[in-house]
Order: sequence, then C-alpha cells, then structure tokens
Amino acid sequence: QVQLVESGGGAVQPGGSLRLSCIMSGLNLDNYAITWFRQAPGKEREGVSCSPLDGERPLHPSAKGRFIISRDNAKNTVYLQMNSLTFEDTAVYHCVTDLFDSCPRTWDWEDSKYHPDYWGQGTQVTVSS
Repeated sequence: QVQLVESGGGAVQPGGSLRLSCIMSGLNLDNYAITWFRQAPGKEREGVSCSPLDGERPLHPSAKGRFIISRDNAKNTVYLQMNSLTFEDTAVYHCVTDLFDSCPRTWDWEDSKYHPDYWGQGTQVTVSS
C-alpha cells in the first residue's frame, strides 16, 4: 500500500520556523519526486517546492529564499524547512507524488497540468500573532 504521511505543522508567530516531513511508504523514495502543495481557504492551490530525485526545484515565488526542500532517501522522508513565516503561509500543506512525471512546471495548480497519483492527508500550518 502506497502512503504519504505529513507531519510537523503547527501554529507559529510571524517570523517563526517550521519543518514539515513527508514519509513515503510502499515505494522507494529514491525513485520518485515529491512536491509540496498548499491550500488555504479562499485561495487556489499552490505549488510550494519540489524535490526531484536530486536537488530541489522551488515553485512558489514567495517561498524562494525562505523554504528549503530536502530528502533523506534512507528514511523515505522529504523535508520542507520553512523560515521567516508570514500570514500568507497559513494553509494545509500536502505532499504528493506523480508516478510518471517529476516536478510541476509552475506553482499554479491549473497551469501546471500536474496530476499526482498519491496525496498525503495534509498538515496544518497557521501563522498568526
């Protein structure tokens, strides 16, 4: 059974940091890319960052320079280190995998034409003062 499980969300103040984790089971992570998407009420789904088989591919402009995606294949885990958090980062964060494609071509969900095969349940990130 293939599963993606996110953790690490929570409530933080502006300027704070969180590290999200995405654990893959049923597949070997070293063969698949992982993308973090987020969804906030009243806003469209946004691609945040993508972890290809190696390296990283930032997606959303606001995450550039603040968020770092990385992977530990031995632990089947992808991390999203989020720094300097703002109110605009409040959302449910999901990690997803597409069995046939690597990273989305853009952060915009519709424009990306990205159709992941597996979704995690999501983890809530709330930034408030």
